[in-house]
Amino acid sequence: MQWVLAFIQMLYPALYLVADWGVRNDCCTDSAFFSPEHRLSIYVLIGLCIGAYFYSLFKKSVAPPLIEVILNCLLLVGIVLNVLVAIHVREWYFWMIGNVPVIFLFLFALVRNHALLGEALEGDHFPEEGQGRLQLFCRRILLLKPLYKIPILFIVCLPLLIVLAGILLLFGQKQDSLIRAFTDTYHHGLSQWDYQCEGVVCGGHFLCTIAAQGHGAVVRPIRSGVRAGRNITCNRQLLISNAFEELLEQKWPALHRPVRRLYNRIGDQIHRHYGLFRHKWVSDLVYVIMKPLEWIFLLVLYCSDRKPENRIAQQYMSAADRKEIRRGIPA
Repeated sequence: MQWVLAFIQMLYPALYLVADWGVRNDCCTDSAFFSPEHRLSIYVLIGLCIGAYFYSLFKKSVAPPLIEVILNCLLLVGIVLNVLVAIHVREWYFWMIGNVPVIFLFLFALVRNHALLGEALEGDHFPEEGQGRLQLFCRRILLLKPLYKIPILFIVCLPLLIVLAGILLLFGQKQDSLIRAFTDTYHHGLSQWDYQCEGVVCGGHFLCTIAAQGHGAVVRPIRSGVRAGRNITCNRQLLISNAFEELLEQKWPALHRPVRRLYNRIGDQIHRHYGLFRHKWVSDLVYVIMKPLEWIFLLVLYCSDRKPENRIAQQYMSAADRKEIRRGIPA
């Protein structure tokens, strides 16, 4: 019965991993829980920890000293890993139903391993004779009292993780992938990349990002604006593009819908790689590429609107400011 309950509880991390598989880092959606570039390392480590738990659960006798030390180290790593995941996930109800029970299961496995070791010593099934130096060293660690054994096992975890990281290098991972799996993400407890989402306007003009992130001498921001309750930086290219879309929506709605769908697809693709926009020259380049379209938009505005500059000036302004412009009163 115990292993059935353990199996059900271990479905939690398995479901979490499956749900996170293929998810990308994205400011505008539920971003990847583990960094896509480094998630293989954390997946392998989680798999090893779960494997160590089930091996400890089913074994009937003490394993050889080296294997026993590795098992206990992986159980300790599993406990620490669950604490980090709980901090990373933030929502208390997730870690209460998932991480906390798993931590207790791993603790019980450690206690069971220690109890089996005591039984092996009493039955003389854990001999010292015929052991190599490494096995003897591991045996001495295992025979320590828990108060001393646990801190030493934590120290032994470090070379174990270094060996694992070295093996994972062969599969394209990096030396610090176990750390960067947490830090190279957005909007989670241990995320360090939230700054890359500054200036990104979700679900809107990717030109907003360009106006905010490019070199001022190139993209030429002229004023601030408001979009969906958030302050944005506006340049003339952004204002003209939005004015053109507004004109299109008002006068030719049948044409506006497919144009908007196309623009949304382009914008979604660009926002998947918005991390590139932290390089100012990328925003500068997109601004230059968009320049011919800007001129076309402006030409259409001047040919179709009696007061094109008024329409351009009204973009990304509050309703009160728009009224002032329509009345001809300076804002």
